[in-house]
Amino acid sequence: MVSPIIAIMDIKDFFAGNYIQQYQYKSFSPSKINKEWVWTDPQLNTLLSEANLKLGALNAYSLQVPNVDLFREMYVLKEATTSSRIEGTRIEVEEAILKEKDVRPEKKNDWQEVRNYIAAMNFAVEKLVQLPVSTRLLKETLAFLLPGSLDSERIPGKYRTSQNWIGGVTLKDAVFVPPHPEEVKDLMEDLEQFLHNGALHVPPLIRIALAHYQFETIHPFLNGNGRMGRLLITLYLVGERLLSKPTFYPSAYLEKHKGLYYDNLTTARRSNNLTQWVKYFLVMIIETCEDGVKTFQNILRLREEIEGRQILSLGRKVPKAKELMTLLYTSPAVNGVAVSKALKISLPTANALIDDFVGLGILKESTGLKRNRLFVFTEYLNLFQNKE
Repeated sequence: MVSPIIAIMDIKDFFAGNYIQQYQYKSFSPSKINKEWVWTDPQLNTLLSEANLKLGALNAYSLQVPNVDLFREMYVLKEATTSSRIEGTRIEVEEAILKEKDVRPEKKNDWQEVRNYIAAMNFAVEKLVQLPVSTRLLKETLAFLLPGSLDSERIPGKYRTSQNWIGGVTLKDAVFVPPHPEEVKDLMEDLEQFLHNGALHVPPLIRIALAHYQFETIHPFLNGNGRMGRLLITLYLVGERLLSKPTFYPSAYLEKHKGLYYDNLTTARRSNNLTQWVKYFLVMIIETCEDGVKTFQNILRLREEIEGRQILSLGRKVPKAKELMTLLYTSPAVNGVAVSKALKISLPTANALIDDFVGLGILKESTGLKRNRLFVFTEYLNLFQNKE
């Protein structure tokens, strides 16, 4: 059997693509990426090695932490909030945890965008059991990410059939114009082939670095490309079993270094400097994994302090107190009715247990009202805030 001919490309010789004249504007036609990528830059080797080690450490923590899925819900909410904020929403984690009825009217649209992202991520992660990371998976996920922009039946997403652009008011003054719609399908097929081409000896983290760059350059959908591109990273790491659980969430790093993120994407397109983009991406992997491990460590310390010491003072109430703690790990803002329903206890008993938690400093009342009070697990919530 004759082996397929594989194009070999040194990252330093990368050619980003060409600008194609369209009617009154030029679109960018990117080079395809399904190639054997090699490099000679020793710093890239060092970063790749460190990124793999950090990812392994994050994966180890996700396997060691008891009931890790309890805490994953808050990780997902943080990622959804931050990823949506990169796209222009103005909502924080403490607002995103609220029930819709408790959200201020001016924040409802932003709150809904976060909920859409959570639905999209949960759908995609579950779907990975049946389907690899693919154009089909991305299209189906888009139907959850942007349900309002599709029809009411939530049909799978479709590639754009009109030209989109980034920055500027019109195509004429746009900062960047992705490829013409006629190129999208072919380019996305090439991207998918690259992710799963077993004949290529390209490390997974280099593959996803190039794939993320290419996805954002193609901008295959009319809307949602930024969020989908960031979601693609986590899905690929899980799909390739570099992570056993979807505990890698890059948006906090990308938001913090948003200027560098866009600058490195732009530099790759304009100056053919793909090496700098890959280095930036690997540093993002390293720092995101370090942040994830640190958060897991803080969760374990907090859990031991509360469950191993504080609530033991409640005597016969300890069993229900532990049930309340389980609820708070997934829903860190509660009221008496929610606790009564979740723990299957009377409302007076629920309120009394909440009062106990307030007395222990675990919960804090957030509204200042006498009725419709809301109690927040502030110390836990702070672990997921995007603070310097």
